[in-house]
Amino acid sequence: MNITITGSIAYDYLMTFPGRFAEIILPDQLQNLSLSFLVDSMEKQRGGTAPNIAYTLALLGGNPAIMATSGQDFNEYRAWLEDKGVNTVPIVDIENEYCASFFVNTDLDQNQIANFYAGAMAHAAQLNFAQNAPDTALTIISPNAPDAMTAYINECKRDNIAYIYDPSQQTIRLSGEELAHGLDGCFMLTINEYEFSLIMERTGFSEEEIKEKAGAILVTKGKEGSWLWANGRSHHIPVVPPQKVVDPTGAGDAFRGGLLRGIQLGLDWDVAGRMGALAATYVLEQMGTINHSYTKEQFISRYRRHFDDAGALDQLL
Repeated sequence: MNITITGSIAYDYLMTFPGRFAEIILPDQLQNLSLSFLVDSMEKQRGGTAPNIAYTLALLGGNPAIMATSGQDFNEYRAWLEDKGVNTVPIVDIENEYCASFFVNTDLDQNQIANFYAGAMAHAAQLNFAQNAPDTALTIISPNAPDAMTAYINECKRDNIAYIYDPSQQTIRLSGEELAHGLDGCFMLTINEYEFSLIMERTGFSEEEIKEKAGAILVTKGKEGSWLWANGRSHHIPVVPPQKVVDPTGAGDAFRGGLLRGIQLGLDWDVAGRMGALAATYVLEQMGTINHSYTKEQFISRYRRHFDDAGALDQLL
């Protein structure tokens, strides 16, 4: 199964704040909010939802392709991705633009405040599967320029390309009508708990109505694990305990990469979901979204310390 990842290509500027936002942001003064945070550290890292997902999928042998737009500062990043086993041929450079930029500040409770600059990502709607990734069997439509996400959904519906709808950070930018259009007929909907509530509020759909429209649903809930619904059954996917928590940025993307590899191999939903949970934990233990590394043997060994796959993960080898 050829998997194409769509989404942003970005550089992440990761900052740490040595306090708690909840102690500084005054609820009764939100209408007058004006704050500046003095941070302890800042690191520039490779990122973007598309490379984040693709990197984990590649680590697990998935041979993914990325269809996205990039800037004039992408050459070194492209070579790095290709070295890791990611097909970058469908990525198109936009002249006189820079890659998107993600600025995120994380406090002591792992809460985050972020800003995102679109850059080359704003041109993503110029691409399409027919011309740029014609062999796509399954795609994930992750956060990107809103018009590009809509265009990709329309093409998938028209040409019967299975797609995972992953509005995630763009949920707040999308209307109820756009969200309803994206989840209607999708292979799977992947979001976090807050975004799921926002989708229900904006679309007016109940949980049962969303189940009728989406083929499967993944809702990540942080420390509480994840809820996965598929084939009429609910599955609780527990967290894999991290050895340490350094930064949560990109953990959700890694979860999607691990889950995608399980789907690609045709594994049971429980096993695929737990692959996602373990992949996410590796990201929590490192600064940056794609600085973690492991062999397939190491991944399987750690998985089996927590879960029983009944030998299913031998397919990774």
